[in-house]
Amino acid sequence: QGQLVESGGGLVHTGGSLRLSCAASGSIFSINDMGWYRQAPGKQRELVARITSGDITDYADSVKGRFTISRDNAKNTMYLQMNSLKPEDTAVYVCNAEALAFGSTWTDYWGQGTQVTVSS
Repeated sequence: QGQLVESGGGLVHTGGSLRLSCAASGSIFSINDMGWYRQAPGKQRELVARITSGDITDYADSVKGRFTISRDNAKNTMYLQMNSLKPEDTAVYVCNAEALAFGSTWTDYWGQGTQVTVSS
């Protein structure tokens, strides 16, 4: 079985930057579309950004121009560069990937989440 592991969350001031990483491990050997979601307290999970296997990207309106999603297929890793952070960006960020692991079929994987807190 495979898994996704996020890293890079933390506490920053308004206007600061963070870079999140999401690494696929275990028996995952092929990844299709990937995405970052976030969930703030009392709110529903929302899509932040996504990237296809062909590097086509899409962003939520609230983060366009501030966040950049990318991926390194050789490392089975996805990134989210977050600039000009605002307090409303505070949430648990979770990565998602449609991936293929040895002995399995295409599966929707989710990471455990990483906390991003932006102080005003």
